[in-house]
Amino acid sequence: MTGKLPFEALSVETLATRLGTNEALCSKIGKDASAWKVREVGDGNLNLVFIVEGASGGAIVKQALPYVRLVGDSWPLPLKRSFFEYHALTRQEARAPGSVPAIYYFDEVQALIIMEYLSPHIILRRALIEGRQLPNIARDIGLFMARTLFRGSDLSMVTKERKADLALFADNVELCDITENLVFSDPYFDAKMNRHTSPQLDGLVAELRTDRDLKVEAQRLKHLFTANAETLLHGDLHSGSIMVTDQETRMIDPEFAFYGPMAFDIGMLLANFWMSFFSQRGHEQKGKRDAMRAYLLDVVVETWAVFRAEFSHLWRTERTGMLYQKSLFEDQGDILAAEQALDDVLHQIWTDLLGFAGIEVHRRILGLAHNADFETIADEDLRASCEAKALKFGRHIAVNRRQIHSIDEVNNLAALIEQENSI
Repeated sequence: MTGKLPFEALSVETLATRLGTNEALCSKIGKDASAWKVREVGDGNLNLVFIVEGASGGAIVKQALPYVRLVGDSWPLPLKRSFFEYHALTRQEARAPGSVPAIYYFDEVQALIIMEYLSPHIILRRALIEGRQLPNIARDIGLFMARTLFRGSDLSMVTKERKADLALFADNVELCDITENLVFSDPYFDAKMNRHTSPQLDGLVAELRTDRDLKVEAQRLKHLFTANAETLLHGDLHSGSIMVTDQETRMIDPEFAFYGPMAFDIGMLLANFWMSFFSQRGHEQKGKRDAMRAYLLDVVVETWAVFRAEFSHLWRTERTGMLYQKSLFEDQGDILAAEQALDDVLHQIWTDLLGFAGIEVHRRILGLAHNADFETIADEDLRASCEAKALKFGRHIAVNRRQIHSIDEVNNLAALIEQENSI
């Protein structure tokens, strides 16, 4: 495939024929396309994803569709999102080496990326639903976030390069629009594509949608999301966009990448650990999950601690951009002033991530795109009970984020709410 032909969606039946002469793919899996095994494994909301295996290995072929796969062709979406995913992956690999799949080939016209097949990795969300306690995820994700968020910002980058990058990713308009509406607005009114566990949650949902403080805070956070082009974000960093083994963690699917507030990626990620925490009672068919709940809260603590430590290290060693320049601080012998500025930056990230985390919890229970942590709980009353606790938790941390001072305070709140009888 040369990229000169008009876009055409791949299928299991056509992939080998259309990509059988692709040098990048053949070099990884073998040249005999007739022997390739092709499986379509895309279970996300937007794209086609194929595992292609040949005599000498395997690869992933990912192709965007001109619509939202979850909804269908009634919701068109531009193919250029694969362009932003490709460019985000290349930057993430440069800034946090070994944290994303290797890219073998990109075809902009066909909206197609050929990349490393991660095996025996599984999706992190699936592992957490199964009750697996992975030893390295907090460290790996904390380092990834610190390195990509710091190195993609004016704290580190050459100003001209960062502004050029900002202009490039500013065109990812349609995917930003999805986030701006589905995350920050739709959960708080009766939007057409919303859904929730009904009738069990009806009363709580009505209460949240008339909560003035919550709705105002959600819009403040939307304002921050749209106005603060602080760094290049993954844009959709949750437990479904991370692949894991006991030894390794890789981030995938950054097609929502754009320049926004550092706290967004961190808040979205931690929200998914807290949602997993609240969902565990729904997955106790084979025994209690007390140890798993404790593990998840420990992961939150460690992820934030690793992020802070690595961000602080980069602040002290790689702060070469135009913000908080060393000529104002260290070069004048005033290290304490540089540390004061670091504390201020980290405090603002902390406050804002709590807000983004609370809103992420709400949109995953009340909006269009739910997650499997709750959705795989077959007993609807039990599911609703788990969801109600998460919703109350999300409301508290979003609205009261300026009065919450430590990760232990948040985890203690989660533990208290989890013990309550809900709904």
